[in-house]
Order: sequence, then structure tokens, then C-alpha cells
Amino acid sequence: MSIPDYQDCMLPILELISDGREHRMNDLTRRIADRFELSEPDRTEVLPSGSQTVIANRVGWAKTYLKKAGLLANPVRGIVKITAAGTEVLAKRPSRIGNELLQQYPSFNEFLNREAVANSSSSAPDQSSTPEESIDTGYRELNAALADELLEKVRNCSPRFFEQLVVDLLVAMGYGGSLKDAGQAIGKSGDGGIDGMIKEDKLGLDVVCVQAKRWNQTVGRPEVQAFAGSMEGVRAKKGVLITTSSFSKEAQDYIQRIERKIVLLDGKTLTNLMIEHGVGVEMVRTYVIRKINFDYFENDIG
Repeated sequence: MSIPDYQDCMLPILELISDGREHRMNDLTRRIADRFELSEPDRTEVLPSGSQTVIANRVGWAKTYLKKAGLLANPVRGIVKITAAGTEVLAKRPSRIGNELLQQYPSFNEFLNREAVANSSSSAPDQSSTPEESIDTGYRELNAALADELLEKVRNCSPRFFEQLVVDLLVAMGYGGSLKDAGQAIGKSGDGGIDGMIKEDKLGLDVVCVQAKRWNQTVGRPEVQAFAGSMEGVRAKKGVLITTSSFSKEAQDYIQRIERKIVLLDGKTLTNLMIEHGVGVEMVRTYVIRKINFDYFENDIG
């Protein structure tokens, strides 16, 4: 048989983990290959990058999509187990599980359509897309999955490590002067809710107050207003309030009505900035897309 696509792998994965136990992804990949009676060449076929086998890649994406829909859990790296929602789906004896079925789950739609909200277009795979559009869609989906995984990691890190993460990000963005300067400025618990003050630039022409907390609940106006009050105590005009959760509409409206400039960074924005500035992530591979240089051929005068 030919190598199944990632959607064809979804139902077999749930069936193989339906016992409720924890299963290793490596074992699941092998068992999926057995289920589809793949030949040895099919089992060992690798992606163009050479970084992973095709079947492992497709099983991995099937796992990711099932996880986003809440049908399986990924308690630790490389381990999966079925959830109550996954068991309920199997009880209905579906003939196939694919994106269409998963779209009944809000968490899956939020993941799949994150870019659709911003671009007013669907980010779901489309066979009619041009190669460039397909590459762009894949790039956005990869970053969306990475951002979700990164935010989960940040939320579980220690307070001290989170402070260092904030330092690394601000320095990577051009604030704080240097790691040494920023490290001395952040993490020194200040008065009234200010975690530290950093230089706005390497010359230190202005300072920025920083508060960085790993909140789980939505941050409301009272917390933002308290931060603004703390800035008054040190006569600062600029501040950055960072959270791993989100901000209420009242909090966002409040900063638009005050004289001080306060930037609110929620968990999604935080992880996107980490990806953009290479903090806590690493480059796996780079694709170069070329087009004809028409100026070059202008030199052909016959």
C-alpha cells in the first residue's frame, strides 16, 4: 500500500491507544506502518530535507491535529494517551477521522484558523492552492503549532527562568543595553508591582518599567492600573506588562486613555516575539525560493 496521508492516520492512532494507557510515538509509527502494510522502502522513505521519514512526519501531524481537537493528550515528549473526548468519538464508530470531523471542536478551529482570522481566508489545506500558497500555508501552520508548544513550555518554567527568558527577549529586541545590564535591571523585585527597569536603548536615554508574571487567569484593568500607578512612583513614562495568559478588553481600553505609554504583551504575542527573535527556538532548515532575474537577460542583445 502507499503511504497514508496524515488524515488517514488519525482513526488508526485513536484505535491503537484506545486502551487508555500511555503509548510511545515511535511505537505508534511502527504499528501504523504495519496497519497499512507498508513496504520497507515506504517505511524508510524520507522527506526532501532528509530529517525524518515520511510516515513518521504524517503520524506526527495526525497526533498534533488530534491533540488540538482534544482527542488525545501529550503528557510528555514522545508519549500520547487517549482522552475522554477521544473515547467518545471512537464509541460512535466513525469510518474515518479527518479535518472535517475535527472542526466540530472549537480548540481545533482556533488552531487551524488562527491565520484565517487575520487574513480573512482559510488556512486549511487546499488542493487548488499554488505551490507558493501551499508553502505559505504550511509555514503559518508550523509556526502556529510551534507557538502553542512554546507557550505551554513557558507556562511550566520556573519563575526565575521566566525572568531570564524576559531578559533574553528584551535584549534580542534591542532593549536593556546588554545581557549584563538587563540582568541587573530585571528580577530585582521593586516597589508596587514593578519587577525592574531597563534601558530603552544602549545609550540609556530613557527607561522602561517591566512587570512579567506567569498568570493563568485573564489580567484585568485593576492589575494594569496598579502597574501604571507604580510607574508614577518612579516617574517613568513607559512600561511593558508581560503575561503568559491574556488581557481583558477593559485593560486594553484603559491603556489607550492614559498619558503613560504601556505595552501589553499576552502569551500569544510573547511566543510570537520569541519565535521572531530566536529566543528559546532554533532553526531546523531553510528553504530558498528562486525566480527568474529578468534584469540578467536584458544583457542579451543578440
